[in-house]
Amino acid sequence: MTDSALDTTTPQPHTDNGSQPTSLSTAAARNLSSTTKSVPQMQEITSRWLLRILPWVQTDGGAYRLNRRLTYTVGDGKVEFIQDGGAVRVIPGELGEIAALRGYEDEEALAVIAERFEQRELEPGEQVARAGEPVDGLYLIAHGRLEKSAVGPYGDRSSMGTLVDGDHFGQRALTEHEPEWAADIAAAVPSTVMFLPGTAVAELAERVPSLAAHFEQFRTDSAARSNKYGEAPIDIASGHTGEPDLPRTFVDYELRPREYELSVAQTVLRVHTRVADLYNKPMNQMEQQLRLTVEALREQQEDQMINSRDFGLLHNAAFEQRIPTRSGPPTPDDLDELLSRRRKPEYLLAHPKAIAAIGRECSKRGLYPSTVEFHGHHVPAWRGVPVLPCNKLPISKEQTTSILCMRTGEDEQGVVGLHQTGLPDEYEPSLSVRFMGVDEKAVMSYLVTAYFSCAVLVPDALGVLENVEIGR
Repeated sequence: MTDSALDTTTPQPHTDNGSQPTSLSTAAARNLSSTTKSVPQMQEITSRWLLRILPWVQTDGGAYRLNRRLTYTVGDGKVEFIQDGGAVRVIPGELGEIAALRGYEDEEALAVIAERFEQRELEPGEQVARAGEPVDGLYLIAHGRLEKSAVGPYGDRSSMGTLVDGDHFGQRALTEHEPEWAADIAAAVPSTVMFLPGTAVAELAERVPSLAAHFEQFRTDSAARSNKYGEAPIDIASGHTGEPDLPRTFVDYELRPREYELSVAQTVLRVHTRVADLYNKPMNQMEQQLRLTVEALREQQEDQMINSRDFGLLHNAAFEQRIPTRSGPPTPDDLDELLSRRRKPEYLLAHPKAIAAIGRECSKRGLYPSTVEFHGHHVPAWRGVPVLPCNKLPISKEQTTSILCMRTGEDEQGVVGLHQTGLPDEYEPSLSVRFMGVDEKAVMSYLVTAYFSCAVLVPDALGVLENVEIGR
């Protein structure tokens, strides 16, 4: 055998003279040794803070009925449009998102109203309304951002909020006689609005008696039978002397309260009997397969609890609790407004990139957010409220995301998780593993199922800071 042939073989054991080995090679020694192994690792596993902070409510019967006080004004929602190139049209059915038209069912009249809207293009800085001047009509924002401001008691101009896609203003023109604007409204960026003149509203009300009657009923209900939150009031007398007749009252409830049915995430775990029988040492193969499957189900559970259109937090936050940023990035002013909108805020949830953006904005102002110890971890905080990372919050192609602020627990009328314990073959709370049998290929199957949902008990329990730019 030549030297060149020896060069292509497995490396030889160490020898003194190149001919005979003097010790056992490592390759041979490995045949008698036991390697130290890790359990199977999984990159998908995250901290899943939402599942850890939510109080879980036992949901017997598979549904949770959310009872609230009767609310008369349930409008002020987002209006959607049809876009045909550069032209925008109002969808008649979407006019029901305006409080004054909520519940009006004459489709022909709504179609006539939708046709009377005029499309207007606004340039940055263009004034739409001035405080003290008459309200000239109803405005729907198809695209863009408008800023509301007013002069304060000391002569300084104060911001009164931001209006974005789907918002509307000027609805007092529908139901009031010669109302006045309460603030200045101007376009902050190039914007497209749909405008319905007040004269057109008056003309339509004269032509359609049912519309005039609906407006009159709206005025009556709003003025006489609702508090500032739109709820049916509770009549109470206070500060009286003597023996006057006390008001008689009762607390009215919604006649058709919302019910949250438990959602489900399922998969079938398949393990060959040969693997389960012969390869269970030093680690139980079935346990490891099941552990990783459960981790994937819990990741999917948290994703659904944030993003599901049926019950997810992003889509179930009340419209009036959705706040746009003032300038794009998440500034300290934006976070302060998000916290101040609700009683007893407990947690902020943000994508890790959004948390980094918060840090950049604070650094620009010379601020250094504090940290708090939370469940054994040091996490950033704003005004003492922990900011917890959650990569399930989506990032749009425009590099924008959302930040959630919430209060939790039934006692606090907050956000709660829903599940049902005591299931057959329960492996973890509200998660079951059922043996489905062995098929003709000697493969065992297990049905792994998780049941869950979540509910926002009152609107101010959950707030969303929207359109947060993270790319600057």
